[in-house]
Amino acid sequence: MTKRTAAGQATFVIQKVQPGLLGLMDGSVSTLAPIFATAGLTSQPIKAFYVGLAASLGAGVSMGLAEALSDDGKVTGRGSPIVRGAITAVATALGGMLHTLPFLIPDIHRALHLAYVVVVFELLLIAFIRYRFMKTPLWSTILQVIVGGGIVFGLGILLGNT
Repeated sequence: MTKRTAAGQATFVIQKVQPGLLGLMDGSVSTLAPIFATAGLTSQPIKAFYVGLAASLGAGVSMGLAEALSDDGKVTGRGSPIVRGAITAVATALGGMLHTLPFLIPDIHRALHLAYVVVVFELLLIAFIRYRFMKTPLWSTILQVIVGGGIVFGLGILLGNT
Protein backbone atom coordinates (compact mmCIF):
# COMPACT_ATOMS: atom_id res chain seq x y z
CA MET A 1 0.00 0.00 0.00
CA THR A 2 1.46 3.36 -0.98
CA LYS A 3 1.57 6.33 1.37
CA ARG A 4 -1.05 8.13 -0.65
CA THR A 5 -3.40 5.16 -0.55
CA ALA A 6 -2.84 4.71 3.19
CA ALA A 7 -3.48 8.41 3.78
CA GLY A 8 -6.60 8.25 1.62
CA GLN A 9 -7.84 5.23 3.56
CA ALA A 10 -7.21 6.97 6.88
CA THR A 11 -9.08 10.05 5.67
CA PHE A 12 -12.01 7.91 4.50
CA VAL A 13 -12.16 6.14 7.86
CA ILE A 14 -12.01 9.31 9.97
CA GLN A 15 -14.38 11.36 7.79
CA LYS A 16 -16.92 8.76 6.67
CA VAL A 17 -16.68 5.42 8.48
CA GLN A 18 -16.22 6.76 12.00
CA PRO A 19 -19.27 9.10 11.89
CA GLY A 20 -21.33 6.29 10.36
CA LEU A 21 -20.17 3.78 12.94
CA LEU A 22 -20.86 6.25 15.74
CA GLY A 23 -24.39 6.76 14.45
CA LEU A 24 -25.08 3.08 13.85
CA MET A 25 -23.87 2.18 17.33
CA ASP A 26 -25.86 4.92 19.02
CA GLY A 27 -29.03 4.29 17.04
CA SER A 28 -28.87 0.55 17.54
CA VAL A 29 -28.12 0.61 21.24
CA SER A 30 -29.90 3.73 22.54
CA THR A 31 -33.29 2.73 21.13
CA LEU A 32 -33.28 -0.83 22.48
CA ALA A 33 -34.52 -0.05 25.99
CA PRO A 34 -37.44 2.21 25.04
CA ILE A 35 -38.68 -0.10 22.28
CA PHE A 36 -38.51 -3.33 24.25
CA ALA A 37 -39.85 -1.70 27.42
CA THR A 38 -42.83 -0.38 25.45
CA ALA A 39 -43.44 -3.75 23.84
CA GLY A 40 -43.34 -5.45 27.24
CA LEU A 41 -45.50 -2.89 29.02
CA THR A 42 -48.21 -2.59 26.38
CA SER A 43 -48.05 -5.88 24.44
CA GLN A 44 -49.01 -3.69 21.48
CA PRO A 45 -46.47 -3.84 18.68
CA ILE A 46 -47.70 -0.66 17.00
CA LYS A 47 -46.98 1.35 20.14
CA ALA A 48 -43.47 -0.11 20.28
CA PHE A 49 -43.10 0.82 16.60
CA TYR A 50 -44.04 4.46 17.20
CA VAL A 51 -41.76 4.70 20.23
CA GLY A 52 -38.95 3.23 18.11
CA LEU A 53 -39.72 5.59 15.24
CA ALA A 54 -39.69 8.62 17.54
CA ALA A 55 -36.54 7.48 19.33
CA SER A 56 -34.74 6.71 16.05
CA LEU A 57 -35.59 9.98 14.35
CA GLY A 58 -35.00 12.04 17.49
CA ALA A 59 -31.66 10.35 18.09
CA GLY A 60 -30.72 10.87 14.43
CA VAL A 61 -31.33 14.60 14.65
CA SER A 62 -29.57 14.86 18.01
CA MET A 63 -26.53 12.83 17.01
CA GLY A 64 -26.27 14.55 13.63
CA LEU A 65 -26.23 17.95 15.27
CA ALA A 66 -23.78 16.82 17.95
CA GLU A 67 -21.37 15.47 15.34
CA ALA A 68 -21.67 18.51 13.09
CA LEU A 69 -21.19 20.94 15.96
CA SER A 70 -18.37 19.01 17.66
CA ASP A 71 -15.68 20.63 15.50
CA ASP A 72 -15.29 22.28 12.11
CA GLY A 73 -12.74 19.69 10.98
CA LYS A 74 -9.97 22.20 10.33
CA VAL A 75 -7.79 21.29 13.30
CA THR A 76 -8.66 17.60 13.50
CA GLY A 77 -8.85 16.79 9.79
CA ARG A 78 -12.23 15.16 10.34
CA GLY A 79 -13.67 16.83 7.24
CA SER A 80 -16.83 18.79 6.61
CA PRO A 81 -19.04 19.05 9.70
CA ILE A 82 -22.15 19.02 7.50
CA VAL A 83 -21.13 15.78 5.78
CA ARG A 84 -20.12 14.14 9.09
CA GLY A 85 -23.36 15.30 10.71
CA ALA A 86 -25.47 13.99 7.85
CA ILE A 87 -23.70 10.62 7.86
CA THR A 88 -24.12 10.33 11.63
CA ALA A 89 -27.79 11.38 11.50
CA VAL A 90 -28.74 8.88 8.80
CA ALA A 91 -26.75 6.05 10.41
CA THR A 92 -28.29 6.76 13.83
CA ALA A 93 -31.83 6.75 12.48
CA LEU A 94 -31.12 3.60 10.45
CA GLY A 95 -29.59 1.84 13.44
CA GLY A 96 -32.70 2.53 15.50
CA MET A 97 -35.17 1.70 12.76
CA LEU A 98 -33.81 -1.73 11.84
CA HIS A 99 -35.09 -3.38 15.02
CA THR A 100 -38.15 -1.10 15.10
CA LEU A 101 -39.57 -2.34 11.79
CA PRO A 102 -40.52 -5.80 13.09
CA PHE A 103 -43.08 -4.10 15.34
CA LEU A 104 -45.20 -3.44 12.27
CA ILE A 105 -46.12 -7.13 12.60
CA PRO A 106 -49.39 -7.18 14.57
CA ASP A 107 -48.52 -10.29 16.61
CA ILE A 108 -46.35 -9.21 19.56
CA HIS A 109 -44.57 -12.56 19.90
CA ARG A 110 -43.60 -12.72 16.23
CA ALA A 111 -42.56 -9.08 16.27
CA LEU A 112 -40.38 -9.63 19.33
CA HIS A 113 -38.73 -12.76 17.94
CA LEU A 114 -37.90 -11.05 14.65
CA ALA A 115 -36.65 -7.95 16.50
CA TYR A 116 -34.34 -10.16 18.62
CA VAL A 117 -32.81 -11.60 15.46
CA VAL A 118 -32.40 -8.12 13.95
CA VAL A 119 -30.68 -6.86 17.12
CA VAL A 120 -28.15 -9.70 16.96
CA PHE A 121 -27.55 -8.93 13.26
CA GLU A 122 -27.06 -5.21 14.03
CA LEU A 123 -24.58 -5.89 16.81
CA LEU A 124 -22.59 -8.32 14.66
CA LEU A 125 -22.59 -5.80 11.79
CA ILE A 126 -21.22 -3.11 14.12
CA ALA A 127 -18.55 -5.52 15.33
CA PHE A 128 -17.60 -6.37 11.73
CA ILE A 129 -17.34 -2.69 10.74
CA ARG A 130 -15.11 -2.04 13.77
CA TYR A 131 -12.99 -5.05 12.83
CA ARG A 132 -12.77 -4.13 9.14
CA PHE A 133 -12.13 -0.40 9.33
CA MET A 134 -10.88 0.26 12.86
CA LYS A 135 -8.63 -2.81 12.90
CA THR A 136 -10.09 -3.95 16.23
CA PRO A 137 -9.57 -7.69 16.88
CA LEU A 138 -12.76 -9.47 15.76
CA TRP A 139 -13.50 -11.51 18.89
CA SER A 140 -12.82 -8.65 21.29
CA THR A 141 -15.03 -6.27 19.30
CA ILE A 142 -17.83 -8.87 19.13
CA LEU A 143 -17.58 -9.31 22.90
CA GLN A 144 -17.56 -5.54 23.54
CA VAL A 145 -20.52 -4.83 21.27
CA ILE A 146 -22.58 -7.80 22.49
CA VAL A 147 -21.95 -6.97 26.16
CA GLY A 148 -22.76 -3.27 25.69
CA GLY A 149 -25.86 -3.96 23.61
CA GLY A 150 -26.88 -6.77 25.94
CA ILE A 151 -26.84 -4.47 28.97
CA VAL A 152 -29.16 -1.95 27.30
CA PHE A 153 -31.35 -4.72 25.86
CA GLY A 154 -31.61 -6.27 29.34
CA LEU A 155 -32.69 -2.93 30.80
CA GLY A 156 -35.46 -2.69 28.24
CA ILE A 157 -36.68 -6.21 28.98
CA LEU A 158 -36.46 -5.61 32.75
CA LEU A 159 -38.36 -2.33 32.57
CA GLY A 160 -40.91 -3.84 30.20
CA ASN A 161 -41.73 -6.56 32.71
CA THR A 162 -42.51 -4.27 35.65
